[in-house]
Amino acid sequence: MARGRLRVMLGAAPGVGKTFAMLEEGRRLRDAGRDVVVAVVETHGRAATAALLDGLEVMPRRAVEHRGVALDDLDLDGLLKRSPDLALVDELAHTNAPGSRHEKRWQDVAELLDAGIDVISTVNIQHIESLVDVVREITGVLQRETVPDAVLRSADQVELVDLAPQALRDRLGEGLVYPATRVDAALSNYFRLGNLTALRELALLWLADEVDSALQRYRAEKGIDSPWKARERVVVALTGGTEGEALVRRAARIASRSSGGELFAVHVTPPDGLARSSPDVLAAQRALVESLGGTFHQVVGEQIPRALVDFARGVDATQLVIGVSRRSALARLLGGPGTAATVIREAGEIDVHIVSHSGARSRELPTSSGALSLRRRLLGFALVVVALPGLTALLSAFRSPDAVATDLLLFQLLVVVVALVGGIWPALLAAVAGGLALNFFFVEPLYTITIADPQNLLALIIFVIVAVLVSIVVDRSARRSRAATRAAAESETLSSIAGSVIGGQDVLQALVVRLRESFAMTSVMLRIEGASPYTSTDARLASDDDVESSFPVGSGASLYLRGPDLAASDRRILGAFLSQIASAVAQRALASEAERMRPVADADRLRTALLAAVGHDLRRPLAAATAAVTALRASDVRLSPADEAELLAAADESLAVLADLVTKLLDASRLQAGALGVDARAIALDDVVGGAIEELRLGPGEVRLELGSGIPPVRADPVLLQRALVNVLDNAVRFSGDEPPIVATSTFGSHAQIRVIDSGPGIPPERRDDVFVAFQRLGDTDSSTGIGLGLALSQGFLEAMGGTIDAEDTPGGGLTLVLELPLASGETP
Repeated sequence: MARGRLRVMLGAAPGVGKTFAMLEEGRRLRDAGRDVVVAVVETHGRAATAALLDGLEVMPRRAVEHRGVALDDLDLDGLLKRSPDLALVDELAHTNAPGSRHEKRWQDVAELLDAGIDVISTVNIQHIESLVDVVREITGVLQRETVPDAVLRSADQVELVDLAPQALRDRLGEGLVYPATRVDAALSNYFRLGNLTALRELALLWLADEVDSALQRYRAEKGIDSPWKARERVVVALTGGTEGEALVRRAARIASRSSGGELFAVHVTPPDGLARSSPDVLAAQRALVESLGGTFHQVVGEQIPRALVDFARGVDATQLVIGVSRRSALARLLGGPGTAATVIREAGEIDVHIVSHSGARSRELPTSSGALSLRRRLLGFALVVVALPGLTALLSAFRSPDAVATDLLLFQLLVVVVALVGGIWPALLAAVAGGLALNFFFVEPLYTITIADPQNLLALIIFVIVAVLVSIVVDRSARRSRAATRAAAESETLSSIAGSVIGGQDVLQALVVRLRESFAMTSVMLRIEGASPYTSTDARLASDDDVESSFPVGSGASLYLRGPDLAASDRRILGAFLSQIASAVAQRALASEAERMRPVADADRLRTALLAAVGHDLRRPLAAATAAVTALRASDVRLSPADEAELLAAADESLAVLADLVTKLLDASRLQAGALGVDARAIALDDVVGGAIEELRLGPGEVRLELGSGIPPVRADPVLLQRALVNVLDNAVRFSGDEPPIVATSTFGSHAQIRVIDSGPGIPPERRDDVFVAFQRLGDTDSSTGIGLGLALSQGFLEAMGGTIDAEDTPGGGLTLVLELPLASGETP
């Protein structure tokens, strides 16, 4: 009997529609003539899912009794006896009832497949065995029911049932996933937007890896060697030089441009095993690669270009990143094509990126002294020494009286070439030596240096004049070219240092580093009084001729340079550096002073707000209490018992308001001074909730309680927690509208939560942080509801106890305040 085929609907989280998609596919196949049976389906009370069962054959479940509890589960024997073409088996990771033949449902499915029955099943990404730890880090929830990866990878087909995270939260808020009583806790815990986004990415990547494995198997079976660019795989070649970090980051950016891109770093070592690079540098680059999500590889190869290309082909790379060659032009001329040229030739369909780096391009300012470099002048003299004898010997072999004019032109051409290469002095040498050689070897009488004919003298003079004129033109061109290069380098340097000051980077360190690079200094140090020095050093540039110099750069700061003496033309750029460093030092001093004065400004702002609040909010209850007491003490007015009772009640209420305001102000001052005493111990949340409701004198119709059962005690100060909850609950009662607020308790990981939910107008997301700021009353527009300290105090109390308070939207409108506290490990209240 042929083995059945397994098809799995994979989802990122509950509620994305896996069971719905499975039932829809079952109905489609039934309509196509297949024998389809619903073996087991969990609708979780969702009406739309249950409606799809109409018209489908549903197998009765097997009843199991365990410790007095009635359980029902998949009837495996009944299903094998029924032997349909296709069985729909929901929740592949489900644990079977005790006493079943198999412990897990996926084992039941394996037996069905062995019996030749096709199966469609469902599973969430959090139930895959290899991802359990990852999911726990994301959601804080440890999954107990898992499916081995091998079971899913052996499936004939895995389909992703996808839903955008916000769309899933909307479905949850509409009550389409869980009952209304579970919606708030689900939205703020497992179904947070960040959690759902991460789980969705996890599901997509897992499925992409599975598809990639299938593609690899197909290519191996078909003998396809060329890479298929279904996913970007970027290989970066590391030589062990300091430029490696720049190359790795560049390659990582290329890999990140496509979803699921992979990064490989490779270092080629010679077969003799001798290290050609620093192990410390390679170790640092390896750590960088791994921090960027890539992998580091070390391979052995005698020919570096071939080894790189072979490795890239082995990992199906689509891109190869290498650094630009450090070899000089002469080395490239004498040594043939370098690594880059060979890699490009051998890479074939792999794209090759050649990245420039600091090791290949100097950031030093070019010197402005001299027109032609010493190297060019020496090359000009060498050309005279080598080319002039060679030309003389060549022309002597074909000497004839009629060829003197041609010989003269060829010697003249040599002089022009020498002038173009080496300038005026090599050209003068070539002109004089060439004139003498022409007279000695080609002008009658031969082998004598005589100038009997005035024309010969004129020819020699013209020879020298042409050499001088060409040399002057070359010299001026070289000067202008060097000046242009110098100006461009100075402009780039000035732009760089200006950008450093404007940007948000470590300005002083950036300026010190750029100053050392620009003038090829051995070391640069900036000392600021009362701060650590900023330094940049390159010991490779050290020389016995180095000089030391220092420059003041503002109050209490000095710059120290060690390196070659600066030319006069470099002083202007140095002045720009000094000016920018002085500005940065001044900015640093101002920022330090501003930071030092910030607590004073905050205290002053708080004091101003406090005085404004006290001046208004204390006056009203104080005036009311004073008026009531004055009326009671008046001897010329007779009051009825009812009037006396009313005045006493008004005085009592006003004094209670005053006491509450004074208490909050004292709490605020203690919080600000850091003198709040916290007596943290294990307490039960139910006791705190009950105490807060009793303190606010709320009746059964004024608040709804949804207290979770079996919630462990939390570690908190009972007095502070109750006062925090009173402030939050009082705020919810005032703004909840027609519906009473809800107080719900639950646990999430190692913390417990108290959720105070109102259905009032809510608060815009951009203003939610303001509700926890002292003396804020919804934009300071309403002064009849207190001085705006309640939620600020609640936040301070919670943070002092190691907890948090956050504001969230209430589904359907309103504000939910979440108080979260750590559980008391092993303690009892």
